[in-house]
Amino acid sequence: MKVLVTGGAGFIGSHVVDALLRDGDEVWVVDDLSNGRKQNLSPGATFSQLDVRSSQFARQLVEYRPDAIAHFAAQMDVRKSVADPYLDADINVMGMVRLLQASSQAQVGRVLFASSGGAIYGEQELFPAPESHPCRPTSAYGVSKFCAESYLDLFQRMGVLSTISLRFANVYGPRQDSHGEAGVVAIFIDQMLSGQAPCINGDGLQSRDFVHVEDVCRAVLSALRGTGTGAINIGTGKETDINTLASLLAKHMGYAQELKHGPPKPGEQLRSSIDPGRAAKDLAWRPMLDLDRGLRQTVRYYRQLRSS
Repeated sequence: MKVLVTGGAGFIGSHVVDALLRDGDEVWVVDDLSNGRKQNLSPGATFSQLDVRSSQFARQLVEYRPDAIAHFAAQMDVRKSVADPYLDADINVMGMVRLLQASSQAQVGRVLFASSGGAIYGEQELFPAPESHPCRPTSAYGVSKFCAESYLDLFQRMGVLSTISLRFANVYGPRQDSHGEAGVVAIFIDQMLSGQAPCINGDGLQSRDFVHVEDVCRAVLSALRGTGTGAINIGTGKETDINTLASLLAKHMGYAQELKHGPPKPGEQLRSSIDPGRAAKDLAWRPMLDLDRGLRQTVRYYRQLRSS
């Protein structure tokens, strides 16, 4: 299968590229390297440094005619979306429209979108949230993801493309950038390795559903090769508050200094966890790595990275 992975030099996208190559697929990576990193790129994939909003990208997509697309290219920083909602919408919404238009011209068989479970649902009424939960985003980032999902659904209902949106919980693991992608696990590990006290926003009681990138990759490959449509949650269904997360990381890293707290950040949700029940039914998927084991593996990766 010929697969285009946009944002394939980024954290999740690069892991998906590696998984596709292991399965014997032909992979074309498109990334503008605004967040992605060249060292994440597999030599087995073809790479083009392009912005998905550009006409050059659209032309090359039509020429390449992939069988499937995994769309990870995005503005993914919630706080940046609060500060600059126009930029967020331009990348996440107009980038999606460009991609869908070119995909329909190229007669792409399948388009998978990396969406966000936590950001789309907003402050939840049910825990964990099913896909039927009301979508009330509390940030521009969540709104742009929800809008992009609506465009995928439109193209699906028009019979133009087969589309699916995977609503990821908080993904963590090796290669997450503690600066560019704002993942709290990577940020805390980097701070502890540097001898700095991790700064917990607010009281630290805000909760998240943490899912390991290896589990996410399995879900992506299953969805790309399947026929299901619509939105599907990819998470664990479990809540972990940030205080607990920081304590777990401190334990695995032998970090004994006091953890400090700072002011709460605008646009952050209080609680988040998503129900993976539909993923089990439609994708034969369930998370395999529990948080404690996943954090140990992730800490080991960053320690090795520092020593290399």
